[in-house]
Amino acid sequence: MKSTKPLLLLTAAFSLLFLTSNAQKKAQSPSQNEIIESRIKNEEYEMNWFAVRDTTKMEIGKVFTKISKTKNTLTITTTVKMKNKPDWIDETIAELTKLKAVKHTSVNMQRDIELNFGKQTTGFYLDKIRNKKTEINEETTGDFFDSNLYPQIIRWLPLKENYKTEISIFDYNPMKKTGILKANITNTQKGSYANKSVWIVTVTDDISDNKVINTYYFDSKTNQLLKQEIDMGANKMLFEKVN
Repeated sequence: MKSTKPLLLLTAAFSLLFLTSNAQKKAQSPSQNEIIESRIKNEEYEMNWFAVRDTTKMEIGKVFTKISKTKNTLTITTTVKMKNKPDWIDETIAELTKLKAVKHTSVNMQRDIELNFGKQTTGFYLDKIRNKKTEINEETTGDFFDSNLYPQIIRWLPLKENYKTEISIFDYNPMKKTGILKANITNTQKGSYANKSVWIVTVTDDISDNKVINTYYFDSKTNQLLKQEIDMGANKMLFEKVN
């Protein structure tokens, strides 16, 4: 009878190699990612924003997104419009083709933010409620995307059944967490929505300590965002694309 030891050793070696290669897999970042550049296009779209509690669905406002690309830069501007309130405007600028973060600005009723990215991320945070301005000077020597960009990055990835990955992001929030964090695609599955074939992608992130569940519905043919659900436990938010 032949010894099975060589076979067992070979199996163990392959198992170790598999585990090691998976353990070494890095998060999506500007220097290493699976982004399909041809999916990044000039685009404008509108979404209705709802608050959902039990069976009650109440419209809060509308969200307008504009994606503009030039030879070297990508700019994404999001404008939130709510009745009888000033617009909430977010803008992120990234380098093409790697989508390395360049600048982020955000203006709303409660606070203004400006972030200029580099090895030192500089800018300011203006708390309009407390009338307090904080100068920002954070060491950011890692590899990351602007947190405002990552929901778009998801639809530019090669989505498929059971696709999972991490995305390295930078987020500034003096009330919660600041620094280089992770967004986690925890599951991807094929489904249908509004009579269209979609990828249903479940995402959490370190910004909310992975307690808030974001579910995105992307048209599997066009990669357009059709719907987003935000589950915060008792409170839920819903965004639906306007045709």
